[in-house]
Amino acid sequence: MTTAHTVLVIGATGTTGSRTAAQLADAGHRVKAASRRATPLPDTEPVAFDWHDPATHAAVLDGVDRVYLVPPVGDFDPAAVMLPFLRRAAAGVHRAVLLSSSAVSEGGPAVGLVHQALPDLFAQWAVLRPSWFMQNFTGAHAHARSIRDEGAIWTATDSGRVGFVDAEDIAAVAVRALTDEQAPNSDLVLTGPEALSHDDIAAIVTEVTGRPVAHRRLSYGQLRDRLAAQVPVEFAGMLAGMDRAIAEGAEDRVTDTVQRLTGRPPHTFRALLERETPPGS
Repeated sequence: MTTAHTVLVIGATGTTGSRTAAQLADAGHRVKAASRRATPLPDTEPVAFDWHDPATHAAVLDGVDRVYLVPPVGDFDPAAVMLPFLRRAAAGVHRAVLLSSSAVSEGGPAVGLVHQALPDLFAQWAVLRPSWFMQNFTGAHAHARSIRDEGAIWTATDSGRVGFVDAEDIAAVAVRALTDEQAPNSDLVLTGPEALSHDDIAAIVTEVTGRPVAHRRLSYGQLRDRLAAQVPVEFAGMLAGMDRAIAEGAEDRVTDTVQRLTGRPPHTFRALLERETPPGS
């Protein structure tokens, strides 16, 4: 029988955090679901937590032996707020699992610095580096909105391919990394079962929903300017740069990580779309 743990899930209302909290609770673990508003989630204990408010940090760690770490969204220097918390957590937490990105390597910018520090702080650890989320095309992401509002996906990825991954699969790997007897003690690049271009994505959305969707190709500068109407220009440039990296082949890969850690194959984008698209939409 698997030992039950007390797991702090930071970002418990987010895309991966909510799914990780749910899967942990389903498996019989005690889950402290941390969010800024201490939002109640089924079968979890809601706790108030804000990366930028150290006054919220001590209480959430009480009784916790595992922690799932989702960095603050849109923060250019997450290490500045994350590392002081992690040093405090290391006194009682035995295992930490960090959500990073396939686009960010150890010691790289932003959360890459937290990745680099994690093995020095925790004897048991893992860094999840998922590719881009399939849910970007079904939820509140800009791509999902433009699909609904304009019948278009706007990118600077050209024909570059991405191993898009289902957030449910990310959560399943997170649960194993948090609760298996042996911690991975490594970084794990997570992808779906196939690498798809945004032309492929548009075609599958069209087939599954019956609504025509096209991939509209932009240059780096055009996408940066389009995004700068919604986010700070520096952030817009970073996001457009990620698209340019995709165009150059940086995300054209698939890994066996989901299969290896969960014992089942990762979900396809078509299966995700059929699951998450409401009837008649």
